[in-house]
Amino acid sequence: MCGITGWINLDTTRPDLSDVEGVLHSMCERIVHRGPDSEGIWWDETVALGMRRLSVIDLKTGEQPVFSEDGTVVVMMNGELYNYREVRAELKKDRIMFVTETDTEILPHLYKKYGDAFIDHVNGMYAFSLWDLAKRRLILARDRFGEKPLYYGIFDGKLIWASELKALIAHPSVTTELDLNALRHYLSFDYVPAPLSIFKGIYKLPAAHMLIVEKGEIERRRYWDVAADPQARSKEATLEKRAEELRELLSESVRMRLVSDVPLGILLSGGIDSSTIAAFAVQHATERVKTFSIGFEEDSFDESKFARSVAKHLDTEHYEDKLSATTAGELIEDIGEWLDEPLSDGSLIPTFLLARFVRKYVTVALGGDGGDELFAGYPMYRAHRIASMYRLVPSFVRNGLVRPAVERLPVSHKNLSFDYKAKRFVRAAELDPVERHHSWFGSFALDDQDGLLSREVRERTSADIYAAAREVFENGPIRDDLARMQYLDVNFYLAEDILTKVDRSAMQVSLETRAPFLDPRIADYAFSLPMKYKLRGSNGKVILKKAVEPLLPKATLNRPKKGFGIPIAAWLRGRLRYLLHDLLSPERLKEQGIFEPAYVDRLVSEHEQGIASHHKELWTLLVFQLWSRQFLK
Repeated sequence: MCGITGWINLDTTRPDLSDVEGVLHSMCERIVHRGPDSEGIWWDETVALGMRRLSVIDLKTGEQPVFSEDGTVVVMMNGELYNYREVRAELKKDRIMFVTETDTEILPHLYKKYGDAFIDHVNGMYAFSLWDLAKRRLILARDRFGEKPLYYGIFDGKLIWASELKALIAHPSVTTELDLNALRHYLSFDYVPAPLSIFKGIYKLPAAHMLIVEKGEIERRRYWDVAADPQARSKEATLEKRAEELRELLSESVRMRLVSDVPLGILLSGGIDSSTIAAFAVQHATERVKTFSIGFEEDSFDESKFARSVAKHLDTEHYEDKLSATTAGELIEDIGEWLDEPLSDGSLIPTFLLARFVRKYVTVALGGDGGDELFAGYPMYRAHRIASMYRLVPSFVRNGLVRPAVERLPVSHKNLSFDYKAKRFVRAAELDPVERHHSWFGSFALDDQDGLLSREVRERTSADIYAAAREVFENGPIRDDLARMQYLDVNFYLAEDILTKVDRSAMQVSLETRAPFLDPRIADYAFSLPMKYKLRGSNGKVILKKAVEPLLPKATLNRPKKGFGIPIAAWLRGRLRYLLHDLLSPERLKEQGIFEPAYVDRLVSEHEQGIASHHKELWTLLVFQLWSRQFLK
């Protein structure tokens, strides 16, 4: 695991920087946390490549860059290629000589053999740069699900890239300006979806995409998508047979991701996804497996007892930490620095604290990310079915009776309380499916933004922030409406929220995380299944539960999804109240000119008085303010 940086001179008539080495060092220094073990740099008259390395595979000789045998292809990579041993064995049949034992070294040889199709032969998480010296051709690529980040932009005749924004903007040619359209996306999605970034002119390479630069021309190309054919598996086999097939795929995926030359453990929440990974890890490990969890002082948010129960059942060496409001408050002040972009997923806080705790014991950790998206675990999927029926109710009943009654429900601060879910449901139930889905996930719907944003910002931005999501929903390879929601989440929420959260949190403390659910074979399998194998009535993850039934306690299989939230509603009335009155003060907002002070002041006042719970909206604004304090000086 590491971080990469670099640039290519698109205009050969312009001289490149005089201090290439110094600039590469400066960019790499900004991401030392991603790779504290060593630095690698390389450049010629056209391209400059840099990286920081966290040693996980081949600790002694696995330095980068790596080259093809003839020295004409050079690669820098952030990530892990889990099938590298099998690929090496195949390449050795062609009498290819390897000089290291590192996984990265298969890339230049695959490229020499297969051309652009080389990426079809790797299974892993990665962001890499590949420079073909003979053809003067650059390839940047991001893995299929977006586990590893990659930013890029064109400045001063150069295409410049880096694993994190802070490294990219360390290049002297890069200038930054807040992208107000990206801000509107953030307010609705809680994250900035690719290809946008929070800065104008800087982009995120979307998951499963390559950026190819040749003769000054730039092409962005999608190289992979799920192979979805529900009819292929819907006719003959029983649920039991399909569950057995899934069990074999999961077992193999976990086995591949246990390969490491450094200590390794499992992130265990006690939910079915992380428990599944732990169960298969125990089957394959040659020594007792270490598991890690984090608990909360507030009982409705605390899942630590469930993690302990699974750890006892699997006989793991279990470690547990506790999160308090005081600890969270100390961390939140620094959130803008290591986030790079605003991301208001509240579980970022416990994720970071868990990563920091885990790093004391291991360098690599496996987690359960991806299970909800692939196997319909989110309650929103069930809510869409309910919304379809709800819309059949006459509008005078919905708007005249149901909605007013729901809005009068007393405010609760418990995790995913009934009043919180009911209010969010009725407010978005009548929207189109894509806007409804993101309104349930996100913070500010479009009509909310009309009141929140200043007139100047509204006049300078487009309100059509769901266009890209609608394009994915309507024109992807999926036909079933609920499966299309899953596909939408894989492309948006999973890539740009969940995996970004995990990457930033873990890499901030130099911890490598791996997600066995995010194997392309498992994704293809999940999307080839009819919806009845994933969601039946209110029961999600049907086939996953069946697959791991022999491995886990029954209570784990039947426990409702709780999520990894934090008690932010209570904290904003107590320990973190000072942040509201500092970062969201009318004076500060007026000077900033982005948000309407009166609108925000109403949110703060109603939340503090207990009239309404605006914790999600206020947290989204606070995260932006914390980020802007660091990056918009």
